[in-house]
Amino acid sequence: MGQSVFKVEVVARGLQVPWAMVFAPDGRLIFTERVGRVRVIEKGRLREKPLAEIADCVHRGEGGLMGLALHPNFARTRWLYLAYLYEQGGLKVRVVRYRETGDALVEPKVIIEGIQGNFVHDGTALGFGPDGKLYITTGDAAQRELAQRLDRLEGKTLRLNDDGSIPPDNPFVKTPNARPEIWSYGHRNAQGMDWQPGTGLMFQTEHGPSGFDGPGGGDEVNIVERGKNYGWPVIHHRQTRAGMEAPLLEFTPAVAPGACAFYRGNKIPQWRHNLFVACLRGQKLIRVVLEGRRVVKTEDLLVNEYGRLRAVASGPDGFLYVSTSNRDGRGRPHPDDDRILRLVPA
Repeated sequence: MGQSVFKVEVVARGLQVPWAMVFAPDGRLIFTERVGRVRVIEKGRLREKPLAEIADCVHRGEGGLMGLALHPNFARTRWLYLAYLYEQGGLKVRVVRYRETGDALVEPKVIIEGIQGNFVHDGTALGFGPDGKLYITTGDAAQRELAQRLDRLEGKTLRLNDDGSIPPDNPFVKTPNARPEIWSYGHRNAQGMDWQPGTGLMFQTEHGPSGFDGPGGGDEVNIVERGKNYGWPVIHHRQTRAGMEAPLLEFTPAVAPGACAFYRGNKIPQWRHNLFVACLRGQKLIRVVLEGRRVVKTEDLLVNEYGRLRAVASGPDGFLYVSTSNRDGRGRPHPDDDRILRLVPA
């Protein structure tokens, strides 16, 4: 099957490290650039003027303006959520809700802040689950021991109401000294998150240890569930331990998985409800064919064709969208980079 079923079109070029992409109900593609801009592609054309430039966003190392999510009732609320790095006695991460007016973001409301940040390992995947709650991944901020501590927000998945309040059914609400925002823990740096059509299971992609904090490789795809411990830094790669979750998929050598998304379209029927993982170091798109929790097979697409890949999203037009990340300081940019690509039937 491979690449013969699709061809690649360039939707936008000349971008600066696009990090997250979402589609509005009216078909607009809204995305973040790590340098602090929110941009819009409308009717196939990139708007010259950004929707917003986030003034207090700090762009440093691998951190900056990162996660993006739209409220499930965006058509009515116009609420858009951003996760970014800021400075306040050191680097921190906050999530802020805005109202989108069509050409600006107004009425900022802080949803959560004060999460330890770093120039690496900031997590910041954002998404609303089938339960209508906002889920946020946090990295370990390069302090690996934080991931196992329930009194800290780092190295976790957080679950909040749309206004930042804490759902009373969160798993650690009644645990002494635990942060009530926590949904799961023991994560190193999960940067991708989506929910499987049909089952509603949450899938996350996570970066495994790099040279400075363990053997290389060990990148993961996990099914993330309520109250569970995903093991970092106690276990990694294919290691197991009682009370800790081993990954559904593990990649060694490293592929550096960015975002992941389920393909919900019907333009390429054989891909329907497959999980796609955009890989930075791996410079490819991994297609994961699943039956519920079981991996049937994986397939590598776009291998070394467009360099580092960061974001992936399933469009309302039935096509799959992918962004490059070659201007992130680790890539070798093509003159057109960075780009947003669209995969359409061949």
